[in-house]
Amino acid sequence: MGFVACIKDARAIYNARNRQEAVEAYFAWARKWRPVSEKVVSCMEKDLEELLNFYYCPEPMRIKLRTTNVIERAFREVRRRTRPMSCFNNNQSIERIIYAVLKSFK
Repeated sequence: MGFVACIKDARAIYNARNRQEAVEAYFAWARKWRPVSEKVVSCMEKDLEELLNFYYCPEPMRIKLRTTNVIERAFREVRRRTRPMSCFNNNQSIERIIYAVLKSFK
């Protein structure tokens, strides 16, 4: 059993219809994977409440809240804007660029 299988099994937690099903899916996942990777299961268990917070939101919003697509898009945009600029005079100049890019995402 490898990392890919562990991740695949964990998807059941985030694909559950409601929070109760997600918690049940977590415990099923934890029973299976704790003997294989105690640290991974402990890490997930420690942050479980925060990881499942999106279930408190209306269902149409959940898919957007549980993914990192918005964050990844922001990082791509920062890289796209800063790469053509081969150097910066100081830290403040790069901070201004990054601030402007992130502010545009409102």
